[in-house]
Formats: sequence, structure tokens, C-alpha cells
Amino acid sequence: MRKKIFFKLLIILIVLIIFISLPFKRQKVEKKETKITVGEVTHSVFYTPLYVAIEKGYFQDNNLKIRLNLISGADKVSAAVLSGDVQIGFAGAESAIYVYKNGEKDYLQIFSGLTKRDGQFILSREKEDNFTLNSLIGKEIIVGRQGGMPALNFLNALKNAGINQEDININYSIDFAALSGAFIGNIGDYVNLFDDSATIINKKRYVSYISSIF
Repeated sequence: MRKKIFFKLLIILIVLIIFISLPFKRQKVEKKETKITVGEVTHSVFYTPLYVAIEKGYFQDNNLKIRLNLISGADKVSAAVLSGDVQIGFAGAESAIYVYKNGEKDYLQIFSGLTKRDGQFILSREKEDNFTLNSLIGKEIIVGRQGGMPALNFLNALKNAGINQEDININYSIDFAALSGAFIGNIGDYVNLFDDSATIINKKRYVSYISSIF
């Protein structure tokens, strides 16, 4: 009787030792993926860091699924954020300033900067090897809507060059997204564009020269 009890206890002890000695498999805790929709004001090679991060899966490595929507116009991007259609708006800082000045209680928050400078080009209809901003005096240039970041950057460039903006016919009547088509349609002597729109137009030889970068 004692032997039976001894053997039973021995078997239980052996089973316990084997169980304890087995490596515990760590169960992978799958973190819930967070989906974020980003409203992009324009598509440009100057925002390549964002595109690379998405394509290389850097966001997925951190359990983020990014959906990128093109929403032309900073005002439309800010409206999309306020309505909840997108969670993050990728646009110029002026959109958040305008929303704040309009008295919105749930105003936009600027939390990151993707580029240090705006990559804007001035395109002319004819090649100008010795182009300077002074070449714009007395000519018409289409720059996008008044108060938009591209137009503000252009005005700042004129200021830094000591040029009176009143000496240039600055056309604000065309939205930035429509500038390429307007220039191809023979509006303006010059146009202020981002790449890759500037490169595409130049390759099609609607204009012959990318004459200046900010």
C-alpha cells in the first residue's frame, strides 16, 4: 500500500518537474491597429518622407494604418478635420490660424512640421538665363489664393528681395490646385508651383524653364 502511494507521489512529482521545466510560450498580444485618415493638401515630391514612411510600413510597425486622401486647398483640409472626415490635416499653418481667429472652440492644433521650407518654383513661358525676382516687375504671376501658404511664401520672398509687391501684377483669383491648368491656358506670364507639377509642365514644354526656387 505504501509502495503504491510512493509511486503515485513520485509520478506526480515527475510530472510537475517536467511541466515546470518546459519553456513557457509567450503568447503574442496583438495590439489593435489604429486607423488614421490624413488629408493631404497637395501631392508633391517635397513630401517624400511621408510617402516613404507609408510605403515602407513604418507606421504599420507601430500599429498605425494610414489612409492618405488628397484634399486640394488648406481651407478644405481644415474643414475636413473639423467635421471628423479626417483625423489629421496635412496643410500650411495658416489654415489653423484662420480657424482660431474665426472663434472655433474646437480649433485645430499644429503638432508637427514635415518640411522646413516650402518647395516653390517660378515658371516662365520663355527661357530666362539671368532670371531674378526683379524680372517679375510689370508682369503678371498667378500664385494661388490670397492668404494661402504658397502666396504668403511668395510675398515673403519679394519682401526679402526688397521688391514692392505693388510693382507686380499678382493674380490671386485661381486656387493653387488649378494653377497648372490656368497657366497652360495662357493665364499669367509666370506661375508659382510646387514640384512635381512644375516638372510635369516643363517636360510637356508648355513652358521652357524652371527659373527660381524659394
